[in-house]
Amino acid sequence: MKRYDKLPNPAFVLEEEKIIRNVNILNDFKQKTKVQLLMALKGFANWKAFGLFRDLIDGASASSYNEAKLAYDYLSNNIHLYAPVYHYDELEKMVRFSSHITFNSLGQLTRFVNDVKKINENISVGLRVNPEYSDVETDLYNPASSSSRLGISAKYFPERLPDYVEGLHFHTLCESNHLALEKLLEAFENKFGKFLPLLKWVNIGGGHLITHKDYDVEYATKVLNKFAEKYPWLTIYMEPSAAYVWQTGVLLAEVEDIVERGGVKTAVLNVSFTAHMPDCLEMPYKPKVLGESENGKYVYRFGGNSCLAGDFIDGFRFDNPLNVGDMVVFCDMVHYTTVKTTFFNGVKHPVIGLRTKGGGFELFKVFGYDDYKNKLS
Repeated sequence: MKRYDKLPNPAFVLEEEKIIRNVNILNDFKQKTKVQLLMALKGFANWKAFGLFRDLIDGASASSYNEAKLAYDYLSNNIHLYAPVYHYDELEKMVRFSSHITFNSLGQLTRFVNDVKKINENISVGLRVNPEYSDVETDLYNPASSSSRLGISAKYFPERLPDYVEGLHFHTLCESNHLALEKLLEAFENKFGKFLPLLKWVNIGGGHLITHKDYDVEYATKVLNKFAEKYPWLTIYMEPSAAYVWQTGVLLAEVEDIVERGGVKTAVLNVSFTAHMPDCLEMPYKPKVLGESENGKYVYRFGGNSCLAGDFIDGFRFDNPLNVGDMVVFCDMVHYTTVKTTFFNGVKHPVIGLRTKGGGFELFKVFGYDDYKNKLS
C-alpha cells in the first residue's frame, strides 16, 4: 500500500498505467473484429480522463442530455442516444448533435420520430429489443425478463418495421463472458433475425467484460466475426463500458474508529458504502481490500460514516489487528462507482484523481460544501 501513502484520503484514484493496459486489450480486440466500440457514460464519466480513450473509441452512448453533452464536448461527436423514456424538451436539445437514437418502445417512437427527423434529418433511428436472454442472476441488473420495461420482446414486436427504422439495440449482460455473448447473439437471431436484412446496424450493448483475465478474447472474436460474415451489410456497435476501466482504480479510506457491539468488531471508515460504493449494497457484493487474508484471525465489519444503519459490509479478515489511522484500499472502484456517488448525509465526498504512469498524482476534483449545497437548491 506504499504506492498510495502520499495521496489524499479519502480519494478515488484512477491509475493511468492500468487504464492503458485495458485500452491496449480493447484496441487489439477491435482490430480483430468488425465491431465499432462505444463508451457508455453511465458506466464511466470522469471526463478529465477521456483523453486516454479518445483514440480507441468510435463514439459514445448517452441516456440523457447531460451525458450526451459531456460526451460531445470531451469525447466524440458520434453520439448514440438511448433512454427508457424521452421528454421532448431534453430530446430536442440532444438530437441536434447526435448521430443515432434508439427508442425503447413503439409508443415513444411514434410520438417523437417525426419531430426528431425534422430537427436532425440525418440521425439514424433504432429500436431497443429484448432477446429475453441474460446470464445475470441479480434481478436489479437483469433487463431481460419477460416483464422488463427495457426493450420490446418478440411477442410485442411489429410484423413489419417502419422504413425509417435502421437499427436494433439490445443490452442484457453485466460483467459477462464470451460464452454469454455467444448465447445472447443466438437468442437475438432466433427472435429478431428476420428483420436484419432490412437494417443498417445493430448495437449489442454493454456488459461484455473483455478485459477480465478469464474473458476468452479469441473465442469472442470468432463469435463476432461469424455474425458479421453472416450479415456483412450491418455495422455492429458494442458498449463494453466497464471493460475500459475494469480493475483500474481504487478508493482510499481510513479507519476512524473501532467499536465492538454484540460480538461484532466494526472498523468505522471515513467513507460510506451507500454514498460512495452503492453497488456493494445494491448488488450486493463484498469488495476486495488490499491486505486481506483468507484465513486471517482478525475479522471486521467495515462501517460507513453515514447514519444509515445498513451502511456496512461484513467479513473482512486480516492477519494483524486494525488500528485507528490505518489506510483501507478498496479495489476496482472506478466503473459504475464514481458515476453513482451521492452527497447523502452530507458526508465528505472523496476527491478524484489520476495516478500517472510516472508515479505522480493529478488531482481532478475536490468536493466541498458548495457541491453539497448547490445540488439541493
